[in-house]
Amino acid sequence: MAQSITGPSVPPKKKSRYYRREHWWGYLFVAAPIVGFLIFGFIPICYSVYVSFTTFDGFGTPELQGAANYAKLLSEDPLFWKTSLNTVYAAVGIPLTMAVSLGIAAALNQKIRGIRLFRTAFFLPTISSVVALTLLWKWIFNSDFGLLNYLLGWVGIHGPSWLNDENWAMPAMIVQGVWGGLGFNIVLYLAALQGVPGSLHEAAEIDGAGGWQRFRHITIPCISPTTLYILVTSMIGALQDFPRFQIMTEGGPNFSTMTIVYYIFQNAFRYMDMGYAAAMAWMLGIAIMIITVLNFYFSKRWVHYD
Repeated sequence: MAQSITGPSVPPKKKSRYYRREHWWGYLFVAAPIVGFLIFGFIPICYSVYVSFTTFDGFGTPELQGAANYAKLLSEDPLFWKTSLNTVYAAVGIPLTMAVSLGIAAALNQKIRGIRLFRTAFFLPTISSVVALTLLWKWIFNSDFGLLNYLLGWVGIHGPSWLNDENWAMPAMIVQGVWGGLGFNIVLYLAALQGVPGSLHEAAEIDGAGGWQRFRHITIPCISPTTLYILVTSMIGALQDFPRFQIMTEGGPNFSTMTIVYYIFQNAFRYMDMGYAAAMAWMLGIAIMIITVLNFYFSKRWVHYD
């Protein structure tokens, strides 16, 4: 019977000083982002949870008051619900932005002369200052000397007071939001369209499929992962939309364009009610998490990764 032969045990080599020094440098580089996240992310998040259960003006000592802030915003503050509905209303522009972006991306995917110039023109607003673009649109929507009403006057239409009318202020903001969101979405859709296998279109064309049928049954399913990404990120961005509303309408008229984030900002830095603002921020965060989870859950029915 063969016996197993084992050699003498070899003692582990002692790590050199250079090897240990390299490890310490690795730990140092890894520690930098971790410490940064702890100081500027995790600790403030935990502190905001505590503040949401207190009365706090930002300067004194927070005073615990239980769930009073959450009870107030859910049952005693109609403006919280109004601003929440305004935020949902503003998000109506998301599917419109996605549809227009896809249409423009499909047009820009053609091999025609000067197409790069059009691609640059559509992407330019994405890298421009939000404040400058918002002020530009504020001038466009001006009821007295704005460009939009001026053009409408050419065809005999008396334009409304866009930003000063409760019925037109939010539609005007949606139009501005659609225009502002085109550039980034077009780039993503254009990249996705260029990744669709041409052999699939050729096979469908041989089988007699028309242009719309090929677009509906081949192109749209192939770019569905990109559509999901744009949908999720657009929803998160829309629920946190704030600067353009502050600049163009300041939440007016009569709170018709005040979003939930703008209301949080006012409670925190104008009314100095940090506890109530923190409670609203956490309610918004929970809503964003639920909506994101639902998007991923239902995406199984229409997103194709093959």
